[in-house]
Amino acid sequence: MLYVNPHATRVPYPADLQDIMSIARAQESREWLAHWDGLTPGSTPLRSLPDLAASLGVRSVLVKDEARRSALGSFKALGAPIALVRLLLRQFEGRGFTAKSLLKGEDRDALTGFTTISATDGNHGRALAAAAQRIGCRCVIVLHAHVSDEREQAIAAYGAEIVRIAGNYDDSVEEAAALAARHGWHVVSDTSYDGYEVIPRDVMQGYGTVAAEVTETLAVQNGGASQAASPITHVFLQGGVGGLAAGIVSYLWERWGAQRPAFVVVEPEQADCLYQSAIAGKAASASGSVDSVMAGLACGETSPLAWRFLQPSVDAFMTVTDAQAVQAMQRLAHGSDSDVPFVAGESGVAGLAGLMRAAATPAMASALGLTPDSRVLLISTEGATAPSVYAELVGESATSVEQRQQAWLAR
Repeated sequence: MLYVNPHATRVPYPADLQDIMSIARAQESREWLAHWDGLTPGSTPLRSLPDLAASLGVRSVLVKDEARRSALGSFKALGAPIALVRLLLRQFEGRGFTAKSLLKGEDRDALTGFTTISATDGNHGRALAAAAQRIGCRCVIVLHAHVSDEREQAIAAYGAEIVRIAGNYDDSVEEAAALAARHGWHVVSDTSYDGYEVIPRDVMQGYGTVAAEVTETLAVQNGGASQAASPITHVFLQGGVGGLAAGIVSYLWERWGAQRPAFVVVEPEQADCLYQSAIAGKAASASGSVDSVMAGLACGETSPLAWRFLQPSVDAFMTVTDAQAVQAMQRLAHGSDSDVPFVAGESGVAGLAGLMRAAATPAMASALGLTPDSRVLLISTEGATAPSVYAELVGESATSVEQRQQAWLAR
């Protein structure tokens, strides 16, 4: 399904939103993250896939490969650490802590009594656990019934204490908030709710690193010349609660203003809270069961803070099926003579699944302004964060795909 957003605007980035998230604050986050050895140095690859672009009838398709961000295997490594650092700097103001000293583990002796907690579908909790382990504080992660044992083990490997509950992601968010209130712990969540916006803002601001790297890479490809309008025409982004989309949209909107690219947000048809929010004109809930093979996007409630950025900027919202996501995973894994094969997890391909669906449907392509001159950006937000699930869906292990990638690159 596709819904063209009547509230989308083509205006300079509003000052009230810039006060919440900005390029300047995103740059500060990047500088801080450079001190954390949990990240791979340098930018993640921006992969050009000319054969895929030709098959879809557009000029170019660029895919930012966030599986290479760190051993954590997803973009979440940019959000949770920054939010935890900013929380600790506020909480222990005057103690002499800095982002550098925290991320290098130099203050761990002073933080043994501090506990952070969060709900997760997998990747956010893993990133928070890794950051907490490095910084030296206790971490508790609440998992709902649909989170696989494989993802639980990956989180626990970073020293987190696991709390399991029945229900779905939204139930786990409520449980994390209740446990924090009961024990005096501190929630570091990537979704906002009534009275809780500062930390989700910090999480989303960390994601601005992805957009910053994209713009820098594109500038280099343009010979370093300044461009008044975006060199990409469309950005297809994953949905979820809206945090990633808000982090990317806010940066590119501030950078390009009224000349920004068209933004399209894609989510599972059974976890369509952003799609329903667009129809309702306010933050709303999903209409389906929420459970999806796209586990990281299986969210039933829109983040109200993220929605403040998405409602005035996202040109269209669409949903895709689990089968379409699997098809997109397989396409990226297979590669071609001109397209490097690479690993993209089930939640990481929603944007591509949406693009493939739109390109194959003339009415959708027309509504989105997709033409042979379109230059599309996608963000593959995760790798094989659940390796057995990846192998089952793709029909090939992530290791095998990576071996073929190395052979392709060595040609």
